[in-house]
Amino acid sequence: MWDPNTYLRYGDERSRPFHDLLARVGAERPRAVVDLGCGPGTLTATLAERWPGSRITGVDSSPEMIARADDLDTPVTFGVCDVRDWRPAPDVDVLVANAVLQWVPGHRDLLARWATELPAGAWLAFQVPGNFAAPSHLALREVAGRGRWREPLAGLLRAAPVDEPVGYAALLTGADCAVDAWETTYVHLLPAAGADHPVLAWMEGTALRPVRAALDAAGWADFRAELGAVLAEAYPVRQGQVHFPFRRIFVVARTGARAEENS
Repeated sequence: MWDPNTYLRYGDERSRPFHDLLARVGAERPRAVVDLGCGPGTLTATLAERWPGSRITGVDSSPEMIARADDLDTPVTFGVCDVRDWRPAPDVDVLVANAVLQWVPGHRDLLARWATELPAGAWLAFQVPGNFAAPSHLALREVAGRGRWREPLAGLLRAAPVDEPVGYAALLTGADCAVDAWETTYVHLLPAAGADHPVLAWMEGTALRPVRAALDAAGWADFRAELGAVLAEAYPVRQGQVHFPFRRIFVVARTGARAEENS
């Protein structure tokens, strides 16, 4: 279960990659725009401001997130759907998948399918975290591998659920797309206020969700305390802040564009 309040705890930091991604989408008057994995809808609502004449739809697999999105004052239509089941309508000219594909095993196959099912000239834009070798994730997997947690958390945490930018570029150019792929490392300065380490609080909104779902309340509290101690060593507090580098991978593809270039 997704908790919108926990996810939005660092809303400003989480929103910046979305805007950096959309800045590279050159669509002027798309007929329809779809945001897959829209979460609580706050970022999806900005798409209606950019393209006021377009039909904007936000899709998420979490009923809790969609319930929060439905409370927004926006012309966007929201609905519950698993991204693996979603198929584009013929008029979808922009497809956005912001920080969702890392949760989807086999998403490379989805990207290849979307590239062929979207109309020619459509824009496919997505970003995924590229920080699975960062100290935060190393700490998570290290604690999850300890004796007490090994069995209940076995197979739950994947070391490399995403590809590198070159891999995504090769996949989509092979599907006849023109591709713009890059990576950015953001250095988030997280205030060290309250009892919890700020990186632990950050991870509660995303990476720790499967762990929380697999443990009972007492087990979760103990796991959380163990992980927090490791994170405090990996990310020391400096002048009341924790410096939290976060690498992200971005891809913007234009369908059918290579064929046009070669025609």
